[in-house]
Amino acid sequence: MRRLDGQRVAITGAAGGLGAPVAMLLAQAGAHTIGIDRSESTACHDSIVTDLSDDDALAALAERLAGDTPDILVNVAGVMRFGLHESQPVEALALCYRINLLVPAVLARAVAAPMRQRGSGQIVNIGSVLGAIPYPWFAAYSSSKAGLAAFSQGLRRELGGSGVSVTHVNPRAARTAFNNAEVNRFLEITGMKADAPEWVAQRIVAAILARRPTLSIGAMERVYAALNAISPRLIDTGLAPQIRRARAEFS
Repeated sequence: MRRLDGQRVAITGAAGGLGAPVAMLLAQAGAHTIGIDRSESTACHDSIVTDLSDDDALAALAERLAGDTPDILVNVAGVMRFGLHESQPVEALALCYRINLLVPAVLARAVAAPMRQRGSGQIVNIGSVLGAIPYPWFAAYSSSKAGLAAFSQGLRRELGGSGVSVTHVNPRAARTAFNNAEVNRFLEITGMKADAPEWVAQRIVAAILARRPTLSIGAMERVYAALNAISPRLIDTGLAPQIRRARAEFS
């Protein structure tokens, strides 16, 4: 497996529960890491402190990355929304779609041309299995991550043969502060698995080093995602008992 000696890697969400271990493992592989987050990324060599929810800040960051383009861009930053869709504030929905889909698209746009011009680079987008198996109470989150999967696939095909690769990873839930008490309760009553963030980070970094086009974590999750794509009614039937238990508590 390749190393990243001397390569510069920019990581959004690098101060978070998943971004930090991803950054540490990339550094162990020889990369010079640049954390992008609302607070200093102590796991990284350098930090860019910014607010991705702000239009001017995002534009300034995109301009900076276009002018000083890293070898690898890793989009980890994300926003979770949980609960009945009808109860979600419009502002919260806008933030979910912005951070989970618009921000990776904007930053990928900034680095794609300089990477293509030099003939090398990698854009990495961290999605979710909930983008491939949309769950109730996660409608906005699931659809934003489904959009990120489609964006990654389209961009990968667009950049094919240029020397620039696109990697898309779908983790399961990770045991981080990203999940609030309601999300953790949902995972408990539905029997959904939550992985240790360090374990997830190892698989993300392995996919980056191997320049894999896509990786979905979890054997059964891969099966369910394939079935959902072919016959969503089968998944409807399989999820029905979980949904009944969740509806009794969250509706």
